[in-house]
Amino acid sequence: MCTNIVYEWLKTLQLPQYAESFVDNGYDDLEVCKQIGDPDLDAIGVAVPHHRRRIHEAVRRLKEADERAAGLYFTLEPPP
Repeated sequence: MCTNIVYEWLKTLQLPQYAESFVDNGYDDLEVCKQIGDPDLDAIGVAVPHHRRRIHEAVRRLKEADERAAGLYFTLEPPP
């Protein structure tokens, strides 16, 4: 069984059974997983409606976390 960030993410969603299919279909990091839509879930083999909803909700949370972090930055230059 694969042990990567996608596996850990799916494990937190209580859906680790899809980890191998995710990786086999090219979803091997969370940046790629943020693009998942219904056709992708069909290809991966996620057919159970509440599993699909759980994944869609988790993808939405990943995107929201990105939006919140987009406004954060820092500089290594000393202040004037």
